[in-house]
Amino acid sequence: MTRLLLMLFALVCSAAQAHQASEAYLVYRVEGAAIEQRLDVALRDLDRDLTLDANGDAELSWGEVRARWPDIEALADDGVRFTADGAACTRLDRGPPQLDEHSDGTHAVLVSHWRCPQDVHELQVDYRLFARTDAAHRGLARIAGTAGEPRVLVPGRGPQTLSAEQRSVTGFIAEGIAHIASGLDHVLFLVTLLLVAVWRRDGRGWAPRDSARSAFAETLRLVTAFTLAHSVTLGLAASGLIDPPAAVVESLIALTVLLAALDNLRPFVPGPRWLMVGAFGLVHGIGFAGPLKDLGLRGAELVLPLMAFNLGVELGQLAVVALLLPAALWCRRAVVYRRWIVPGGSGAIAVLALLWCVERSLAVQLLP
Repeated sequence: MTRLLLMLFALVCSAAQAHQASEAYLVYRVEGAAIEQRLDVALRDLDRDLTLDANGDAELSWGEVRARWPDIEALADDGVRFTADGAACTRLDRGPPQLDEHSDGTHAVLVSHWRCPQDVHELQVDYRLFARTDAAHRGLARIAGTAGEPRVLVPGRGPQTLSAEQRSVTGFIAEGIAHIASGLDHVLFLVTLLLVAVWRRDGRGWAPRDSARSAFAETLRLVTAFTLAHSVTLGLAASGLIDPPAAVVESLIALTVLLAALDNLRPFVPGPRWLMVGAFGLVHGIGFAGPLKDLGLRGAELVLPLMAFNLGVELGQLAVVALLLPAALWCRRAVVYRRWIVPGGSGAIAVLALLWCVERSLAVQLLP
């Protein structure tokens, strides 16, 4: 059964990816009256409107993109306009031509710097990019370091307001807790571990631990390994030092849940379980970094939010442990726990994780 599921996942992950929606990414950095605007636009969208592929070989070279950079800038200027607190700002300069990779392909990066009449509290963004050529296109706009999710901009719908209010430390802690609470895959991974933390390996199966102290010690090893591992990759991903495609990371997170659940049903992962948990935690840490990456924080300004957000994640994890571990300890010797709760719960989690693997690797929806 285990081999069959793993083979199915391998087949799923090797299939072609579904068509990605057309999205551009608009980020503002506000420092007093100074504004930096960064617009990332997919090359495939630019090629559709501007015919960047000069030689018609269906592949865009850097030379082809750079040669048309003035036209790309003109299209961006026409498609994205903003005011600060109702007042127009003056552009000071433009950044050099550059490209960046997103999960949906290569994007042209257009950076410009502006000076406004006074300190900025709100931006009113009038987004018109690709309004006449792609009705499904959307812009994702945010102000770096501020609270809230990115604003979805529909081309041609008129100005929309972005607030420059900064998020507090407690806000980042709350964001970390909320990320765990809303991340069913992370929660189920912890639940899967805790279901058998009150047991020990016995050959190719499980046996109840003799004491609560032994179960607490095992739980401490698992949670510590997971925390240390995900803290490392959380920091690396939030700072931009590593940036794997989001679809790959989310698929791998689902795979870690699947493998942990299968290991509950019949242990097959060699070595101490905390080693497996540490390795899987490296993947989960990259997934945790999403909210911090969206804020666009850089350098020293990232340190305090990163620590606060990670603290929130840990508090969320401890809440899961506090809710589940006492009940598992109390039930660990019961027949119903051995025959129904652990096999039934682990089996259900394995099926759900397998569906997640399919959904995330193929960009399809199987679950409501």
